[in-house]
Amino acid sequence: MDFEKINLPGVEQKRPIVIAGPCSAESEEQCVETAKQLSAQGIKIFRAGVWKPRTKPGGFEGNGEAALPWLQAVKKETGMYVSTEVATAKHVEAALKAGVDLLWVGARTTANPFAVQEIADTLQGVDIPVLIKNPVNPDLDLWIGAVERIYNAGVRRMGVIHRGFSSFDKKLYRNLPQWHIPIELHRRLPNLPIFCDPSHIGGRRDLIAPLCQQAMDLQFDGLIIESHCDPDKAWTDAKQQVTPDVLGLILNTLVVREMNQTTETLSALRKQIDEIDLNLTEIMAKRMRVSREIGQYKKEHDMPILQTSRYDEIIKKRMAEGSSMGMDADFMKAVFEAIHAESVRQQMEIMGKK
Repeated sequence: MDFEKINLPGVEQKRPIVIAGPCSAESEEQCVETAKQLSAQGIKIFRAGVWKPRTKPGGFEGNGEAALPWLQAVKKETGMYVSTEVATAKHVEAALKAGVDLLWVGARTTANPFAVQEIADTLQGVDIPVLIKNPVNPDLDLWIGAVERIYNAGVRRMGVIHRGFSSFDKKLYRNLPQWHIPIELHRRLPNLPIFCDPSHIGGRRDLIAPLCQQAMDLQFDGLIIESHCDPDKAWTDAKQQVTPDVLGLILNTLVVREMNQTTETLSALRKQIDEIDLNLTEIMAKRMRVSREIGQYKKEHDMPILQTSRYDEIIKKRMAEGSSMGMDADFMKAVFEAIHAESVRQQMEIMGKK
């Protein structure tokens, strides 16, 4: 596939291309005020959610078409380009009619090929940049499939947005980065620009800066960041939005390296190690939670903590499994002895509680 750069006149193509603005378009005043502050920080592309897909009914789902004139006001007042998320053919038609300059397809929509195809059909013959967020689940082929559907509609100014992947378990990030997935996407589609959405990956303001730096270290092309003139009062996702001034500070302290291939590859591999280590920690926490539940069961049924036969079975089985995967048996034994010791300690805590 022969992709073109986003290429909006007046927007420099040097890294990072930055798209910023509030999670939701709440009012014309909020949009214009935030845009003015972002423009003062040198941001050229404004974002705001007009239609907001919510996990459960009853939440604020955006102001809909009524908010599109507010984006027009942003263009008139600041000269910025404006962008918003679309999820249906009607959204696309309304956004194009209102002069929106850039569209993105959200994570929930990307996960639905029928919805993506509906958007693609509506974009036939339209020359507008389109960004596609990764699906909520870590499915690279599904992500690439959405790219192909939009591409087949004739759209060439395209990019993708890495916003992390959903997980049921408690974790540091709102959505797990799983950096190896966008890295593999870049390997398969090297000419497709990749943007990072640190707001949705982190879910917290304090994680935005380090996530931006990680994206730059991995040679991402741009960033899409949620910024609000008064984030504590934001109607949606208040915890992950920053003020335009804070955003300016984050961008001014970013280190953007132009790496050669060898260094870039090493950095990518190290990021994968960091991510795997985090996943291991989260899996270990999940295992200890199950161990505590076992401890509670043993307490309620007056059973001893140490089950020798079960312990021996686990160690022997894990040593054999590790060996079959190319790992030293003694290493596997040491690892699972340590895990077992921590499990016993946590179960003893449960036993000691009244």
